[in-house]
Amino acid sequence: MTGQTTDGELTGVLIVDDDELVRIGLRAILDAQPDLRVLAEATDGAEVLPLVARHRPRVVLMDVRMPGIDGIQATRSLLAASADPPRVLVVTTFENDEYVYDALRAGASGFLLKRARPAEVVEAVRVVARGDSLLFPAAIRRLVGAYGGRGGDRLAAARLTDREAEVLRLMATGRSNPEIAAHLVVGVETVKTHVGNVLAKLGVRDRTQAVIAAYESGFVTPAG
Repeated sequence: MTGQTTDGELTGVLIVDDDELVRIGLRAILDAQPDLRVLAEATDGAEVLPLVARHRPRVVLMDVRMPGIDGIQATRSLLAASADPPRVLVVTTFENDEYVYDALRAGASGFLLKRARPAEVVEAVRVVARGDSLLFPAAIRRLVGAYGGRGGDRLAAARLTDREAEVLRLMATGRSNPEIAAHLVVGVETVKTHVGNVLAKLGVRDRTQAVIAAYESGFVTPAG
């Protein structure tokens, strides 16, 4: 996928938002960075697949509420259309929003508030471009508490080992691989292996979907 940042390569970004002022602001923030470049803009989810095919961005900044095809359906279609789709970062006005939760369940790697500071926007794009999830444990707990309970018990069929289950619990707290490794007193590569096994057994793309599955299955509860 074009736009992967490796030794000076630019991370290409597609902005999808029906608000022109939001698009202008995001473009100004991202294009000011030496490693980021906005490749195209869209005003509706219907434009996403053709623009991704043409420009091959690494990250899509996706508004969830749009008058035509919304960001949830656009995310779902985008991730189903390619074996190596771009990472989707939801852009939203309200974090405690069912649209945000549905977009995360559809496969978005995280969300970003429209009132976020420029430095937070830049860091969020870089995080998801690296293949990591932008995971906010407190926000995920609130979203699952308000809108969860629809996913069934996905963990029962996954048959996680005790160590994999422990790693998933720590993932749900938002800990990084090095932090999990320090907690378990194991190497980071060992943690990466466990995380990979968890994702594969749950049939999910990244940590965000794994954590949502853990909450919806009751394995982890919003209460802690």
